[in-house]
Amino acid sequence: MQFAGKVWRLLVGIKDGLVLVFMLLFFSALFAVLTTRPSPAAVRDGALVLELDGVVVEERAEIDPIEALLSGEAPIGEYQARDLVHALDEAASDERITAVVLDLDRFLGGGQVHMQAIGEALDRVRAAEKPVLAYATAYTDDGMLLAAHASEVWVNPLGGALVTGPGGQRLYYAGLLEKLKVNARVYKVGEYKSAVEPYSRADMSDAARENARALYETLWEEYRANLKKARPGADIARVTDAPVEWIQSANGDLATAALQAGLVDTLGTRAEFEQRVVELVGEDSWQDGPNAYPHTELAAWLEDNPLDTPGRPIGVVTVAGEIVDGDAGPGTAGGDRIAELLDDALEEDLAGLVVRVDSPGGSVLASEMIRDAVMRHKERDIPIAVSMANVAASGGYWVSTPADRIFAEPETITGSIGIFAVIPTFEETAAMAGVTSDGVRTTPLSGQPDLVGGLTPETDAMLQAYIEDGYEDFLTRVGEARGMTREQVDAVGQGRVWDGGTARQLRLVDEYGGMEEALAWVAAQAELGEDWHPLYLGTSASTYDTLLRQWLIGDSERAATGGDIFARMARGQSAISGQIAADAERLLGARGAQAYCLACPAPRPGDAQMRSADGWLARLAALLFG
Repeated sequence: MQFAGKVWRLLVGIKDGLVLVFMLLFFSALFAVLTTRPSPAAVRDGALVLELDGVVVEERAEIDPIEALLSGEAPIGEYQARDLVHALDEAASDERITAVVLDLDRFLGGGQVHMQAIGEALDRVRAAEKPVLAYATAYTDDGMLLAAHASEVWVNPLGGALVTGPGGQRLYYAGLLEKLKVNARVYKVGEYKSAVEPYSRADMSDAARENARALYETLWEEYRANLKKARPGADIARVTDAPVEWIQSANGDLATAALQAGLVDTLGTRAEFEQRVVELVGEDSWQDGPNAYPHTELAAWLEDNPLDTPGRPIGVVTVAGEIVDGDAGPGTAGGDRIAELLDDALEEDLAGLVVRVDSPGGSVLASEMIRDAVMRHKERDIPIAVSMANVAASGGYWVSTPADRIFAEPETITGSIGIFAVIPTFEETAAMAGVTSDGVRTTPLSGQPDLVGGLTPETDAMLQAYIEDGYEDFLTRVGEARGMTREQVDAVGQGRVWDGGTARQLRLVDEYGGMEEALAWVAAQAELGEDWHPLYLGTSASTYDTLLRQWLIGDSERAATGGDIFARMARGQSAISGQIAADAERLLGARGAQAYCLACPAPRPGDAQMRSADGWLARLAALLFG
C-alpha cells in the first residue's frame, strides 16, 4: 500500500510538473505574440486599406483585459485621428500605394472636426492622382461626410444612406426622482448651464433650448456646406428636408434613393467592390480567391512610416474625454496623470507646447490641476497654443486659458463657462420607509452633509456660495487670459455653449485651424524654421495593447457594429442605457464641483455603447428601459 501511495504521489508530481511546463510554454508563447511588432515587410505595393471598425478618437484608450473579459463584450475599435491623417499623407507621396480603400461598413463616427481633417487628407491623396474608394452597407452622418471625399462611393444594394443631422432628445428624471422621493439638490451658476436640468426638470428650459438650437443649427449648416463642397452633385436638401418623399420616390429602396440623390456612385456587393479594386491595383498572387488584391493595413503602414523627429521638440499634451480626478486615462483626462506628464516634460528641452483639447469638461479641481501644470511651462517663457478638436467646453475651456493662442475649427463646440454640483439627499425616501433622524448639533454644520436627514439651510447656502465663488474663479481666469473684463466674460459665459465661429467673434478663440496650424504657430514663435517635430507626451499605445485589442475584438466586434440602416438605428438602445448610466453616475457618484457641458456630444463617439456594458447602473438601466 505504501508503494502504491508513493507511485501515486510520483504520478501526481509528474502531472503537476507537466502542467507547470505547459503553462510556462503557453504564457511564453502568448508574451512573444503580444510583444511582436508588426513587420514592415507587411507593407506591399497596392492599396492602403483603412478598415475603420469602430470610432475615430483624439486619444485611444488603453484596454483593461480583465475588465474586457468580465464585461462579456468586446471593446469598440478606436483609431486616432492624427494616425489616420499621417497614414494618408504618407500614402499620397509613396509610390508603393496606388489606391486607398476606405472600409466604413462598421464605422461608428468621430465628430465633424475629425471627419474634416481626415477628409482633407483624403483630398490630398486624390490630388496625387490616386483613387480613393469607399464602401459600406449603411452610411450615417459621419460616415457619409468621410465617404464624400472618396473618388468612388459604393453602397451595398441592401443598404443605404441616412443623414439625420445633429441634435435629438435627452432624458429628464425629475418625475422619477419625485416618485422615488429623492431630493436632487442643485447648486449652479449660469442661466444656460443645463447640465443639472435632467435632475431638476421634466423638460428642457427655454434658455437651454435657445442655446441648443443656435448651436445645432450652426453645426448643421457647417455639415451641409462641407458635404456639398466635397460632393457637389449631392442633393442634400432633398435628403434632409423631405426624407419620406425622397425614399418613397425610390419605392422604399434606400440604396437606390442614395444613388439618385448623388450620395453614392455605385450599388454593389462587397465582392463587386473588391473586383473593382482588383481592376485598379491588380490581383494578389499571395492569396487565393477571385477578388484578392495586394494591400497594406493601417497598423503595418504606420509602423513602416513613423513620424520624423528633426530638430527641437514641441510638446503636445492631449486632454481627451471627461476631465476627472486621479490617474484615469488615456482616453479619459485624469487630472493627476496629465499634470504628471506635463511636469515630467519640464525636464525636456521643449521649444513650445500645444495643448490638444477634445473634452466637454468635468471636475473643476482636475481642470485646475491641469491648468497649473500648463502654467509651469508658461513660466519658462515658451510659446503655448491650444488646439481645440470637436469639443473644448467647460473644463475643456478652463484648461485652455493659459494659452498664448487658441485655435479652433468652425465646427468646434466650446465655451460653456459655468459651474455646478449636484448632491442627492434621501430624507423623504427614508420617511416613506418609516426611517427618521434626530440628534444634537453644536453648530449649524454639525453632522452635515446628512444625506438621510437632509441638509440644513446653512449647508445649502454654504454650498451655493462655494459654487458661486468657483464661477468667479472661472471668470477671472478667462478674463486674464483673453484680456476681457469680468462683465465681458460673464456676458458670454453663464454656461452658454458656442460654435467655433461664434466663439472667435466673441474673442474666446483667436484663429481657425487644427493641430498643424497650432504647431506651425508655436514653431514660428520659437523661431524654429522647419527644424522641429511634435513630441506627444505620455506613452503611446503599445504593441501589446494593439494586439490585445485585435485579439479581444475579433469577430464579436464585427457582429456588434455591422449591419444595415435598421441595425444602426436599433443600436440607439445601447446609447440610451449608456446615457442613463452616465446620468446616474453624475447624480450618485462622489463628485465635486463640475465644469461640464451637457449640450456637448460625447467626446469619444461610441462611449455610450462602451459604457452600457459596464457597471451596475448600466445594467439596472438596461433592465428598466431595455
